Amino acid sequence: MIFRILEDQFAQKARESKDADRRFMRLALALGKRGQGRTWPNPAVGAVIVKDGVIIGRGWTQPGGRPHGEPEALRRAGEAARGATLYVTLEPCSHFGKSPPCADAVIAAGITRVVAAIEDPNPEVAGQGHARLRAAGITVDVGLCAAEAAFDHAGHFRRIRDKRPHVILKLAVSPDGKIGTAGGKPLAITGEAVRNRVHLLRAQSDAILVGIGTVLADDPQLNCRLPGMEARSPIRVVLDQNLRIPAAGQLGRSARETPLWVIGSELAEAAAATRLGAAGAQIIRVAPGNASGLDLSAVLHVLAEKGITRLMVEGGSRVAASFVAADLADEIWLFRGAEEVGPGGVDALDALPLSKITQSQAYKVHASETFGKDTLTIYERA
Repeated sequence: MIFRILEDQFAQKARESKDADRRFMRLALALGKRGQGRTWPNPAVGAVIVKDGVIIGRGWTQPGGRPHGEPEALRRAGEAARGATLYVTLEPCSHFGKSPPCADAVIAAGITRVVAAIEDPNPEVAGQGHARLRAAGITVDVGLCAAEAAFDHAGHFRRIRDKRPHVILKLAVSPDGKIGTAGGKPLAITGEAVRNRVHLLRAQSDAILVGIGTVLADDPQLNCRLPGMEARSPIRVVLDQNLRIPAAGQLGRSARETPLWVIGSELAEAAAATRLGAAGAQIIRVAPGNASGLDLSAVLHVLAEKGITRLMVEGGSRVAASFVAADLADEIWLFRGAEEVGPGGVDALDALPLSKITQSQAYKVHASETFGKDTLTIYERA
């Protein structure tokens, strides 16, 4: 009987320990999100240091990608980190870059256990960080909240494995599948709460991309206008094959304050490039694709080379359809408003049906949210 009681007590403590591990890892994941959109080309890592059940340090990757999340948490914990547990959303790095290896900092701090959500696919790490920790006598557990971490670090993974950014396509559609009126008259599909959510997504993206058609029709700013977060506006990227973007528009006028990258064809006129460059825009030339525009794969490749990991696509129906048709939309944020546009409206995906997303076996629902009468469904690759 006494052994049964002891076994039950041990099982209870084990469950409590696992529950605690999960809580602390989810906090680390939440902290990592603070850095999204600001740490590229580095991943936005969250870290929590716990001793005797008490949080003694927390950190996340800082703007520009340094310091990394682990050293930031160790700095805040100080000497108390000795004998503690580190929860981290990505394997600590093991190589010398612009800063020393995080694994060495963890060892030097006297951490005795590391709980990592997922291994880093970067060939310079790829299990070597965990191996170095274990060689130093540190207990390393890997895989807690791995799916959540993989979703949060999708940009880092995509850039390492596929040499392109993780593409987040944002769509706002009416119940009848429209994104606007045929005449181009301004139309609010969704309400203010959705607009705020979209601006937060902008702040969590390294760059935001639209086509020249959207620029000429709407003269957008493509920045983050949430109070207190204006400095977190992403790089603005415009697909503009012939470099027609007006330097006097809102994007051109603000190019020196918030970076503007204009991607044009190698065949575009040099005079147009000079005009935009004088306004502060950076001109990027890629090979032309087919008759309808630029080679999207080439566009994404050059953006990845420049360090972009999370790319938000917020263009019109043609740009959206191009990414879906090319199988380059990795994550889709589908907002739905409550009011129909009616006959003559602009279809969300140009000639493609919306079912290409909603009923496709290529995507699965990741999450959903409600904003009054408006809804959001987030799709990810299945």
